Amino acid sequence: MKNFLPLAAALCFQLSFSQVSGNINYRNRTQYPENNINVADPVTAQNVNENIISIKGLANVKAEEYVAIFSITQVAESAEEVNDLIDHRINSSLERIKTRKGVETYVDMISFVPVYQYNVDKKTSSKRTYNEVPAGFELKKNIHIKFTDPSQLNDFISILSKNEIYDLVRVDYFAGHMESIKKELIRKASQALQEKIVNLENLLGENFGTAEKNVSDGFRVTLPTEMYRSYEAYNSSSLALTKLSNVNQAAKSVTSYYQPVLDKEFDFVINPVIHEPVIQVMYEIKLTVKRNSGQGKVPEPNSFKKEKKRFRLF
Repeated sequence: MKNFLPLAAALCFQLSFSQVSGNINYRNRTQYPENNINVADPVTAQNVNENIISIKGLANVKAEEYVAIFSITQVAESAEEVNDLIDHRINSSLERIKTRKGVETYVDMISFVPVYQYNVDKKTSSKRTYNEVPAGFELKKNIHIKFTDPSQLNDFISILSKNEIYDLVRVDYFAGHMESIKKELIRKASQALQEKIVNLENLLGENFGTAEKNVSDGFRVTLPTEMYRSYEAYNSSSLALTKLSNVNQAAKSVTSYYQPVLDKEFDFVINPVIHEPVIQVMYEIKLTVKRNSGQGKVPEPNSFKKEKKRFRLF
């Protein structure tokens, strides 16, 4: 029997990343649909003599390195002043952050634009005229902080906030052993596929060795930033209201939570228990077998033949 190892093994890559939720998800509260995982190309049986065998595997991969990105904005009347102010805020923070073990930093220039305001010309015989004039400059930069210990993030936030840097845009995290994870998914899926083939052959009393076969497979990787959902928890008053009532409702806090792909649809899971956002790697392989009716049948025990004839199973 052939061993249907897919060609996707050649596509494995060494480094992958995903994102935990930062302020990037504060306004973009996208509700992602339920995860009905179909990774491989869709396959539909064309007739009753075709069987489709599918194996799905999931791997939860913990990060090894992290990169936090903080955004900083500075406004001032002159170009020289705006540069001095933002550099002071950034350098004061990085001097302390760089003393932490295993930390690397990078400052990314985002934008440098003039800021305008309106001056009003008042005329007694006509409408007011508003003239847009330069009022200063706005400078934006991002601070990238690479670290290996996730508990250090709170320390970074404390240091940066003392220099009025509050906007944590996102946190990316990386795993350097993705190639081995993908190979393990392929190995386990191939083994499970062979077992399903044997079970189906025994059930049908046939041998698929000479049958026409087609294979499709594929990977899918989910990033935590794609898997956050909004959540609003409150209990409103049960006060009976009338049409004459004026009601001012309090603003309800909306937060978000991490909802990973659930493992209920998978034949096997690598690292099934997770307590933090992780990279989720899914793999699926589909085998279509076009059986030759009446050919290549496996010899059946007499007892099975009797039961088959008696109950008209096939």
